[in-house]
Amino acid sequence: MRVHVADHPLITHKLTVLRDESTPSPVFRQLTEELVTLLAYEATRSVKVTPVEVTTPVTTTMGVKIAEPRPIVVPILRAGLGMLEGLVKLLPTAEVGFLGMVRDDETFEPTTYAERLPDDLSDRQCFAIDPMLATGGSLGAAIQFLFDRGAKDVTAICLLGTPEGVEAIRELVGDQDVTLVLGALDERLNEKGYIVPGLGDAGDRLYGTV
Repeated sequence: MRVHVADHPLITHKLTVLRDESTPSPVFRQLTEELVTLLAYEATRSVKVTPVEVTTPVTTTMGVKIAEPRPIVVPILRAGLGMLEGLVKLLPTAEVGFLGMVRDDETFEPTTYAERLPDDLSDRQCFAIDPMLATGGSLGAAIQFLFDRGAKDVTAICLLGTPEGVEAIRELVGDQDVTLVLGALDERLNEKGYIVPGLGDAGDRLYGTV
């Protein structure tokens, strides 16, 4: 498993504003979209392409286009929806699926409650998006779900992660082809399973508590 933690002043600046408890939801949503687009540059570094000839105003030359089958972007509901627009802006030809995961607040164990994905993901590159990699339970279950459907490789994009979450994913995926792209690696989890210093509940801050 490969882990890339972003080291860029713009990303750190935007994360700082997200962490601020006084940042309102509209600003939080906008910054989340911007952060995902920045992180997606690294996340899509290994996206599959095929050669294509193009005619310029001067001559013909060779370039590339996104290969078939197209990659698929999978937001983990509900908070992952806040990251979707930022990624598809950069990768507009990707297909979009959805995976609903909920974590038990006492056991921290995830349960899948909804999914909208192709039955067969053979040879597909999948990009799973979820703002927070805390215990690793929900994201790990989502990654394994995609591999069980036949995915070739999975890249997970998170705004924040923890050492505990990274290790949990590493143990779960074994030798499967997984890349983690994080905006920052925070200190730890607290006794309630929240990231410290973190930014609170990303879903609530994106959409409110309803």
